Order: sequence, then C-alpha cells, then structure tokens
Amino acid sequence: MVILKPEKGKLLIAEPTLTGDVSFNRSVVLLAEHNEEGSVGFILNKPLEYTISDLITEIKTPFQVYNGGPVEQDNLYFIHKVPDLIANSIEISDGIYWGGDFDDTVNLINQKVISEDDIRFFLGYSGWSSFQLNQELTSKSWVVVKNDYESAIIQKSSNAFWKEKMVQLGGNYLLWSNAPENPSLN
Repeated sequence: MVILKPEKGKLLIAEPTLTGDVSFNRSVVLLAEHNEEGSVGFILNKPLEYTISDLITEIKTPFQVYNGGPVEQDNLYFIHKVPDLIANSIEISDGIYWGGDFDDTVNLINQKVISEDDIRFFLGYSGWSSFQLNQELTSKSWVVVKNDYESAIIQKSSNAFWKEKMVQLGGNYLLWSNAPENPSLN
C-alpha cells in the first residue's frame, strides 16, 4: 500500500481501530485544507436527520445535510462544484470548491439552477491544530487516500462509503469491511 501525505483534496479514512470515537468511527473525510497551521475537513458519510430546508427556511428544496465534524456544529458549511455560479468559492482540488456567497447560493437553489448533485451541506467541520493530524496519522488513526471521484465525490452515496474504502484498501482491511459497527453486539 502506498502511504500518501495529507493535503487538501485527499480523503482520510478512519482506521477500523478508531471505534471509541463517536465523531470519527467509520468516517471518510474530505480534507478541505491542510497546512502548517492545521487542517480542516468534512465527514462525507454521516447524514443527519435534517434537510437544508429544515435549517434555512428560505431554501425550499430538501437537500440532505451531513455531520461535517465535531467543530462548530451550530454553523453550516458547504462544498460544491459550481464555482462559476457561486462567487468567492475556495478551490479544494479536482473541481471541488468550499463555500462562497451564501445569498447567491440560496437563490440559485430556489431557482433550481443548483441541484443536489452540485452541492453538499454540513453542520460543523473536522479540524486539527498544527501537526495534530500528522500525530494522528503516526498513531494509525487514519489512512490517507487519493480522491479518485474528484468532483463526483459530492454525489457519492454515503451508506457504505467507509466499507467500500476498506475493500479498496484490501489486505487486512478486508476483514474489517464486514465487521459490525459495534463489535460488542456481535
């Protein structure tokens, strides 16, 4: 297995041994930023019981909202693939962008110019202070992999995403792909 360094646009796959962490157990995180000051990412495979129209009454379309991570869970964040429509977007990589003008985004969703295939909303984010993520990688909490989906990651179904990544990693990870989420219930 090739060991990759963390950088924005890469995916962090939670190691199977990260079972005691409620936020990150079986998580797949898209790194939106990684530098000497720290790291920011969004958990891609933890849908919440909310839709965006539950949280922002001006939005009439019920797009799914995801748990982005344990930091600032009272704030809404979004990634998208339409920077030509959303001003002030920040490129993550491979056609994926973070944030931008929220008022324009609301209007474009309501006008059905932006679809759920173009954007994903999160409550909170995953954050690591300077060198914290590197320490977690050293302690084998995460595996860094390339985002082979590029901007299509926004449409990626979240139900079995972690399991799919375990199968792709192969080797000893294959055993974990079919293990119950809570081994004590086995």
